[in-house]
Order: sequence, then structure tokens, then C-alpha cells
Amino acid sequence: MAKDNYEAEEEMTVTLDLDDGSTVTCSIVTILTVEDKEYIVLLPLNENGENEDGEVWFYRYSENPDDPNEEPELGYIDDDEEYEKVADAFDEFLDNSEFDELV
Repeated sequence: MAKDNYEAEEEMTVTLDLDDGSTVTCSIVTILTVEDKEYIVLLPLNENGENEDGEVWFYRYSENPDDPNEEPELGYIDDDEEYEKVADAFDEFLDNSEFDELV
């Protein structure tokens, strides 16, 4: 039973509405804290639930502390320096875990 719960956690996904009107389902890899801000790392999946190229997407991430049931908000990272800091934090995360186990 514990294994089923673990697998359920590994399979957490989010569906994003893209600017072109399409949607994509992404697996949630992790949530990182960088300089007191939270960022979510998403692994986009194709229609078969697979990721073919290992590309991940970074977004700003925030939750409403007053309402834990409210949908979290995702925001674009449009600053190159901020993006690099998140990418570096993700590289460090990967160094401390096996990426293959996450996918």
C-alpha cells in the first residue's frame, strides 16, 4: 500500500494552457526555493504521458497561505538572471538526486 502512495506522489501532474490555445500536461518534478521565492519545475509530457527530450520548464510558483485549497499560481520568468539562478538551483537538485528516478 505504501508503494501505491509513493507512486501517486511521483505521478503528480498539472495541465497548462499555452499562449497558442493548446494545453499540455506536465509532471511536477520539484518545487525549489531560490532567494526566498518558490519556483516549480515541470516536465512536459506528450499524449502518451512521456517526455522524449528531457526538457524541463521553470515557472514562478505561489500559493495563497490563507486558502490552501486555492489553485497555486504560476508565473513566467522573464528575467535572464533570475532564470539562471533557478536553472543553477535545479542543477544542484539533480546533483543530489537521480533524474532517471524522477521521470
